[in-house]
Amino acid sequence: HPGADSPEVRYLQERRAALGGPAPARRLHASAPLPQPEERAFKALYKGSGKQEMATTMAFVRLVKDLMRDKETGKRWVPIVPDEARTFGMESLFPSAGIYSPLGQTYDPVDRDQLMYYKEAKDGQILNEGITEAGAMADFIAAATSYATHGETMIPFYIFYSMFGWQRT
Repeated sequence: HPGADSPEVRYLQERRAALGGPAPARRLHASAPLPQPEERAFKALYKGSGKQEMATTMAFVRLVKDLMRDKETGKRWVPIVPDEARTFGMESLFPSAGIYSPLGQTYDPVDRDQLMYYKEAKDGQILNEGITEAGAMADFIAAATSYATHGETMIPFYIFYSMFGWQRT
């Protein structure tokens, strides 16, 4: 090291200051703390499904759907699926939340005439990555750190269908 007062170190410090400080640096511009979701989102699960037991995946998808409907936090939930969301039983989310696609729906899905068709949208909330765990993990990191990057706190869910998916992550 040439020393703290050397011309080289002074030059580097001046350049760093001119560029706004060290990079990368985490600058927190987070939105206000998120409120707790309304109790309504949990009530259906508290009472159960009635006479039959509810499958764990069905209960989870219902909870995610109800959380995404919350007035205060609904748009902040980010379901991320590194496989086929329909395999997990998430098609009930397609009509209301949509599957994110930067280009929107560019084709007519074969199930277009069904109530819960495969709806892609520019403002879609579900990130359905197909079988790419690396892409899904990158999505999770981006959503989880969006408070620092964009000043918006998001709540990502990384959802995989089986232990096989977990092992590949």
